[in-house]
Amino acid sequence: MGTYDISYSLPSEIKAVLDAAPAVTVAQSIDHLMTLSTIAEEHGWHTVGYDVPGKGFVEEAKVCQVTNGVAANYLEPYMRRRDPDCMVIGDDKPTDKPRFRDRFGQSFDALREESFAWLKTQELAVFPFIAGVDDKGLHAFVVAPANAGFFALGLALLQGLIEPQNVPKDFNPKACIYVAPPFRHTHFEGKQVVVHNRTEDMHELFSYNLYPGPSAKKGIYGVLLNLGEDEKWVTMHCSTAEIITPYENKITVSHEGASGGGKSEMLEQVHREPDGELLLGENLVTGERRTLTLPQSCRIRPVTDDMALCHPSLRKDKGKLSLMDAEDAWFVRVNHIDHYGIDPHLEKLTIHPPEKILFLNIDAQPGSTALIWNHIQDEPGVSCPNPRVVIPRDIVPDVVHRPVDVDIRSFGVRCPPCTSDKPTYGILGMFHILPPALAWLWRLTAPRGHANPSIVDTAGMSSEGVGSYWPFATGRKVDQANLLLDQIIDAPRVKFILVPNQHIGAWKVSFMPQWITREYLARRGGAKFEKKSVKEAKCPLLGYLPSSILVEGRPIGSWFFEVDKQPEVGLEAYQTGAKILTEFFHKELNGFKHEDLMPEGRKIIECCFDGGSVPDYEALIPHEVLVNEY
Repeated sequence: MGTYDISYSLPSEIKAVLDAAPAVTVAQSIDHLMTLSTIAEEHGWHTVGYDVPGKGFVEEAKVCQVTNGVAANYLEPYMRRRDPDCMVIGDDKPTDKPRFRDRFGQSFDALREESFAWLKTQELAVFPFIAGVDDKGLHAFVVAPANAGFFALGLALLQGLIEPQNVPKDFNPKACIYVAPPFRHTHFEGKQVVVHNRTEDMHELFSYNLYPGPSAKKGIYGVLLNLGEDEKWVTMHCSTAEIITPYENKITVSHEGASGGGKSEMLEQVHREPDGELLLGENLVTGERRTLTLPQSCRIRPVTDDMALCHPSLRKDKGKLSLMDAEDAWFVRVNHIDHYGIDPHLEKLTIHPPEKILFLNIDAQPGSTALIWNHIQDEPGVSCPNPRVVIPRDIVPDVVHRPVDVDIRSFGVRCPPCTSDKPTYGILGMFHILPPALAWLWRLTAPRGHANPSIVDTAGMSSEGVGSYWPFATGRKVDQANLLLDQIIDAPRVKFILVPNQHIGAWKVSFMPQWITREYLARRGGAKFEKKSVKEAKCPLLGYLPSSILVEGRPIGSWFFEVDKQPEVGLEAYQTGAKILTEFFHKELNGFKHEDLMPEGRKIIECCFDGGSVPDYEALIPHEVLVNEY
């Protein structure tokens, strides 16, 4: 049996696996894992694969060393993005998620023991880390096959790795990830499955696949949500940035939403055309293009990319929401960067990073330089929609290392095109101002939206679930709904906006609405408006909207705000889209009519079913005035 040098105590289940394994490598550092993940076998490639009964040796991924880090590619297109139905619960604690026994017809106990037995036959790579931030998170541990070093590397980059000499004397893991890839084929018909098993003393997470999204990232997110549920705080699903105007004014914006909703894009500089112009949009019917001149963009100081820890101890301003990053690295999607020059800042950072980084679904060869616009193809002529790069937050320029107070909470929605010939819910204008009660409803319904690039199934309008983090949560929807409502009520000075991406009516706009909105609101000092400059949207779920705005003295007209005024859309198509949106809200909100929902929450949901107006919603939660009378 293998030997290993660990000076701290481990739970009996982990220790039994390590004691029985033929070899155990305790990761000494990120560089150590970089080396472990790229031990070349043939022509510079490291093959990750396993013997699977009845199938022989099954290759899962090919990994190689590149000049700027490590590039890993999965052989199955299915494994290149997260399956939204991958989570199951192995225990009997309260949950609204599918239980293992209900989905697979038997208790998880037997598979748990099989998983331990398989790990005992493997050469392993292990290390301790903290899920979350220091004393606001959990001591945790990972046990993975050593030949899947790239997975361990991704986890170590995302969540941190405690080097042996720095392990706290009181280290006592309360969470553990066990990685057992072959079971995907032997037990789950090739599907991604991640089992959360919450014992009295340990949050066990069994990852039966090697894509880090469901486990190394979102699995640990589930651990933090479970911890917050017990302690009454939330880990928000958002990016956050301090926005510094050319005049040195500053606002802090957090941007929430389902996968593909623009969280990573909120931290990017606005994309420019070769001549420096901003392409507002292109009309899909007429081919017309509208551009905007913006001489100087705001400076962006990133705070969080995807997971924001909102621990009560961080709070400084009683009227605002305080948060900090819950991760050590960012899992950045780069599908929109399909050629050189789209995002020079990110391109430069990933080509010449101060530290080596991990590339996923990027077409690179051993010894080459991985380029984020070279996406691997799912099939000839079809690029993978979910290329990723894992970037340590320490190397991100101007990154903020302290907690921040949020001024504006933004919510992003991927919208399809909407025309009179094909009405859809793509009726959102460039941005909408939401009363807090409406903002809460959007976080309950969290539409996954049009053409989501990050997950497997994106057909139609579906919900990512409460907080847009529901796919990663292990408990009950009503408990998370209450936590989010408490969070909103307790921060009455925070303003809320709603921002579409991809399309505004008949106009293809990519992420330009949130970039322009960010520039505009930062310059005007926030999202507080005079009554004469905004109006109620024709669909009450969309709150208030301006008829037009001026950005650096340049107007953006009503077509980009009042979608029904677009000749290609019209009022009838808009009303059809509003009906689609309303019916979607009613369907999703039915699941929150629970006896344990806060009374304030029940009133808000009743307002929605009763067809309440925007002022009706505004009256339901006390807050700083959104729209002034003057």
